Amino acid sequence: MQTPPDHAYPTHWEADVVLRDGGTARIRPITPDDAERLVSFYEQVSDESKYYRFFAPYPRLSDRDVHRFTHHDYVDRVGLAATVGGEFIATVRYDRIDDRGRPARSREHDQAEVAFLVQDAHQGRGVASALLEHIAAVARERGIRRFAAEVLPANTKMIKVFTDAGYTQKRTFEDGVVRLEFDLEPTEQSMAVMRGREQRAEARSVQRLLAPAAIAVIGTGRAPGGLGRTALRNVLDAGFTGRVHAVNHAFPEDLRRLEPEGVPAVRSLREIPEPVDLAVIAVPAAGVPDVVRDCGEHGVPGVLVLSSGYAESGPEGRQRQRALLRQVRSYGMRLIGPNAFGLLNTAPEVRLNASLAPRMPGAGRIGLFTQSGAIGIALLSGLHERGPGDGGIAGISTFVSAGNRADVSGNDLLQFWYDDPHTDVAILYLESIGNPRKFARLARRTAAVKPVVVAKGARHHGAAPMGHAVPTVRVPDSTVAALMRQAGVIRVDTVTELIDAGLLLASQPLPAGPRVAILGNSESLALLAYDTCLTEGLRPQRPYVLPSDATPEDFRAALAEALAGDGWDAVIVTAIPWVGEEGTATPGGSEGNALAAALRAAVAADPGKPVTVVHLAMDDLAETLAAPPEPYAPHAPQEPATAAQSPAPDTSGRTPAEPPHGPAPGRASTPEARQAAAPEAPPDPRPVLIPAYPAAERAVRALAEAVRYAAWRRTAAEPGRVPEYDDIQEAAAGTDIERLLDRLTRDVAPGRSVALPPADAEALLARYGIPIRPALPAPDPDAAVRAAARLGYPVALKATAPHLRHRADLGGVRLDIAGEAELRRTYTELTDFLGSPEELWPVVQAMVPRGVDTVVRAAIDPSAGAVLSFGLAGAPSQLLGDMAHRLIPATDREVTEQIRSIRSAPLLFGWRGSQPVDTAALEELLLRVSRLVDDHPEVVAVDLEPVVVAPRGLAVLGASVRLARPPATTDLGPRRLPVY
Repeated sequence: MQTPPDHAYPTHWEADVVLRDGGTARIRPITPDDAERLVSFYEQVSDESKYYRFFAPYPRLSDRDVHRFTHHDYVDRVGLAATVGGEFIATVRYDRIDDRGRPARSREHDQAEVAFLVQDAHQGRGVASALLEHIAAVARERGIRRFAAEVLPANTKMIKVFTDAGYTQKRTFEDGVVRLEFDLEPTEQSMAVMRGREQRAEARSVQRLLAPAAIAVIGTGRAPGGLGRTALRNVLDAGFTGRVHAVNHAFPEDLRRLEPEGVPAVRSLREIPEPVDLAVIAVPAAGVPDVVRDCGEHGVPGVLVLSSGYAESGPEGRQRQRALLRQVRSYGMRLIGPNAFGLLNTAPEVRLNASLAPRMPGAGRIGLFTQSGAIGIALLSGLHERGPGDGGIAGISTFVSAGNRADVSGNDLLQFWYDDPHTDVAILYLESIGNPRKFARLARRTAAVKPVVVAKGARHHGAAPMGHAVPTVRVPDSTVAALMRQAGVIRVDTVTELIDAGLLLASQPLPAGPRVAILGNSESLALLAYDTCLTEGLRPQRPYVLPSDATPEDFRAALAEALAGDGWDAVIVTAIPWVGEEGTATPGGSEGNALAAALRAAVAADPGKPVTVVHLAMDDLAETLAAPPEPYAPHAPQEPATAAQSPAPDTSGRTPAEPPHGPAPGRASTPEARQAAAPEAPPDPRPVLIPAYPAAERAVRALAEAVRYAAWRRTAAEPGRVPEYDDIQEAAAGTDIERLLDRLTRDVAPGRSVALPPADAEALLARYGIPIRPALPAPDPDAAVRAAARLGYPVALKATAPHLRHRADLGGVRLDIAGEAELRRTYTELTDFLGSPEELWPVVQAMVPRGVDTVVRAAIDPSAGAVLSFGLAGAPSQLLGDMAHRLIPATDREVTEQIRSIRSAPLLFGWRGSQPVDTAALEELLLRVSRLVDDHPEVVAVDLEPVVVAPRGLAVLGASVRLARPPATTDLGPRRLPVY
């Protein structure tokens, strides 16, 4: 057997992963330099684990074993190790075998034998499961399609690792050994298993940071003030329920307690006799590596680095930040920061304020993540103003401001909040998204159970802060925004809108639809709300206006009837200070408190619909509605008015108690009907909290976001499907792609894409049922005539040079040429006007039925993933950017919505009397393009333009395809932490 030449060390196989308990490990290929590490690792494995690995007592490795297990060709023989602190904690290897289970003599064999060994102290942490994901991805990359493993029946833990992985398996028992064989092609189940493990592990890692039992504040100053002493003071003032240690190498040797705080004071972490769960680091950047080393040696699972001087300070700082991340992960720790503002947890059993915020916010149901400390301050301050105190409308559950977010990011918080019972709404302020594809996946999963509200700063190219060392995302912000909407994310533009939407979503049920009832004691304010509802796409009723002297009981009765009626999905209450007997406004505190109690009483009796309040000059009303309520005691009912006491009618001929714009919303005609319409809802243990806004526009926008999100939730509950088409030739297309890549990429740098020649592009698209109308080259008039004779008249003559392609406005496209004489004349006019044939690249193409010109594109961005785009050709897409985007693979429901979501969509559906076009054929084309890119990651770009959609059918007149070797790792690969 000839030994194949060794491949270069595959650096792209290196990865940091989060394990089941929230700690991290580094997975990397084993090299010959690991001989001593391997021997040391093996010595720490129990005899039982060695027996399970080798099926016999095997107390030590021979020199031959060590050589075999550390020397690999990275193709037929591969070994990976999981390391913590630079030392092995587990290994896995595969050897390619033939059909008889012997070492393969040819790489045509696609099966390998796989074996694991995990140090006993690290068993149960999910190390083997993580290694299996990575060794399977490596094997697929090297052409191996199936693993075989032999396991002793008593080794139930390892059998469970294989059987729980979700791959298609075959299991046999022979000669006292369990033999498992499984295909490595990812399945829906294996992907779900991997995603589930990823979510649980990353959520656990965040939970350990947010709920530590013991904290060390490292860099605590000896005198009051300074970063470290401030952080310590904030931890203590919040009432942290765990243990706190102050650490400073400059403390006097005889100092035992730091006063006046009264906490233990030590010069080094080594002096702390107990485990430390979170280290808050507030030392200069130059001293952080020594501190991190001490944390790693002490077994600290997480560090919060408040120190600055990293990527935000320039290239040198960026290198310092990368070194910090490598060091932190080498010890299996998670990192918040550097240059972080801190973290908060308001749970009564924790009460943690490990941040620079001087005030502990109230406890509530909102989770916050920011990358900016300044925005974090603004959010905390804004929420405090809207509802201070525990149990109020603006209370938070957890808060993380990650600064440069070298490690822990918004993705990690989404994993944590997904099943956190204390968080009902996730609010994120992001200035950069390192992995939009993963963010969209996690946001979609979280948004299916609770709202995710995002404001994106630095939306324009090159505007990201220096501290955010993230990969370049080539797709524009509009595309990222579209992908967020597809994932159910509520995208807003400002911090104020973040708070407005968050308060409504955290305190109100989701609306069942867009119908809105408006009631209140100000016609002008009600009309403002009415107009804004129409602008936001809601369906408001004509406002029901109470008299200017309406009492709180009047408000309660009107709101109760609106909530009981079945004609409305949400209610907006408008309120201004009511007018006293002398005709003066009385905005005193008692009126606001009484009105708040009345509104709460109505909502408590019928809590099924969202209610929001718009007020002017009634801050006391907003404050009372935001705070935990007191029981409502209605005023004594007034005596019926006598004829002498009846209010005089206004100029319209109605009394003030009569609605000026229609009947009360949802009002039943009789008391019996109203009683029958009122459902008996079970009591809600949570307090009745109602968001109040000082402007109608803010209230309506927040409500509109809730309506759109609720509609998305209903749609997501019944997802579409990816259709199967019998005429798609997936295997043949894969063979074509491999042949084309071999032919076209010989002299192309790795990672670069190549454009397919037109004939090859047309053939590949045809494999997926996408025919392209032929365009024949016409380098001279005679060639044009021959082409037209072949295609049949009438024809089109087009200039296809890059500067004229798809530019009919420049005269480069001539249509409906009926005969040879007209074609020769047109050819002469075209070349005389625009240039020589060598400059124009003219082609002749048969005419197709008239219709609407559209463009269909698919492209793969390294971080955003595969994106399917659609728009109308020409000015709508090129000038106005009117394009709709969806993630690939797209479902039938998604492409239907995609076509209808562009602003120019009416042109497809019979605008101004034109004939509607065949959108069903257009939907099928989009789905076929989506399938092509999803089935073959080598297809990195498809551009179909123009696609002429006629009343019956469509025609693709131009197409281009680009291919590239697929990236080594994607979001579809094994789980791994990002490295920026």
